[in-house]
Amino acid sequence: MQPKYKVADVLNLEVEHLQDIAHTSWNARALHAIRKCRTKALGGHLDWCMSCKKLHLQFNSCRNRHCTTCQGHKQHKWIEARIQELLPVPYFHVVFTLPDHLNFVAIRYPQVLYKILFDSVWETLTAFGNSPKHLGAKLGMIAVLHTWGQNLSLHPHLHCIVPKGGISKAGFWKKGTAKDDFLFSVKAMSVKYRGLFTAKLRKALPQLPQSLYDNLFKKNWVVYAKPPFGKPENVIEYLGRYTHKIAISNHRILNIDKENKTVTFRLKDYKKGGKKTTLTLSTKEFIRRFQLHILPKGFTRIRHYGFLSSSWKKEKLPLLQLQLSNKDRTHVETFVVQEKSVHRICPSCKNGTLITLLTFDSRGPPQNYKQITKRKLLENNA
Repeated sequence: MQPKYKVADVLNLEVEHLQDIAHTSWNARALHAIRKCRTKALGGHLDWCMSCKKLHLQFNSCRNRHCTTCQGHKQHKWIEARIQELLPVPYFHVVFTLPDHLNFVAIRYPQVLYKILFDSVWETLTAFGNSPKHLGAKLGMIAVLHTWGQNLSLHPHLHCIVPKGGISKAGFWKKGTAKDDFLFSVKAMSVKYRGLFTAKLRKALPQLPQSLYDNLFKKNWVVYAKPPFGKPENVIEYLGRYTHKIAISNHRILNIDKENKTVTFRLKDYKKGGKKTTLTLSTKEFIRRFQLHILPKGFTRIRHYGFLSSSWKKEKLPLLQLQLSNKDRTHVETFVVQEKSVHRICPSCKNGTLITLLTFDSRGPPQNYKQITKRKLLENNA
């Protein structure tokens, strides 16, 4: 079901002020791309359904990774690419958060702070994983950066999925034996994580005041671990929810008051047990909060580590899958069969595949596009 309101609608209400609201020119460019998504401004294409034979005039997507409208296709493609990498072992969902004292650092130095977050989390897990006292094996991890809370405020945190076990020095799988919600003590990890993060931050940004570190060490840093996923297939469901998630989806926007320039959206109040409520903001404040979550140019928000890294995927990971499947290829083939090619499905019949007959720029399709499409269809049928 198509949402009634979009983030783009809010941006269009303040189009003359976007440059002033955005913290950087990069953020402003992203906001303008999002408001133009799937409009005439970006050009389009004429598609034909191979099944019901209908023509569809469609405008192009902006393809910006912060866009609330066009992330679905990228999400499905990414998930399909991960299917063949699943192992027949339990997976954990672990979340590493940052104290709100660091929010002003995230706004001024996002590239630096978010890189330190990724590095600190992986080094924390590696330190415990490599220790014979805890596991004594090489871990794997997929980490996804989120920077928002339900009310669109800044809340940087890392969602991680970690298989329950690792690779021993001899090259064999070593199963994690911890009875806790995770491989290692969450409390011990939180202390290690805080120490690594603050040390890296001091080195990277020596200009930050000592008072900041005093506040950081007064607080317990939150590391949250959920019980293992039941089946590898559940990991795919999890990935679909988190990998290409945006600060707010269009479906959460309940109303846009154009006259008073306000936006009302729904949210969950986790301080009250996840109770559903609503929040109304001015359009300028909504955009100000939204642009806080536009990542720096070229910054990678999904990262793979250890035996799930790119260097392992081509040769070593398939061997590990076979090892864990008792050298039975059934497991590997099962996931290959589940993989589906991404086709553009006809919005009318919901079954046929769309093929593009012609493309056009912001000036729109040519006046004689019907004659052109008829000729192209005859050529295809021939």
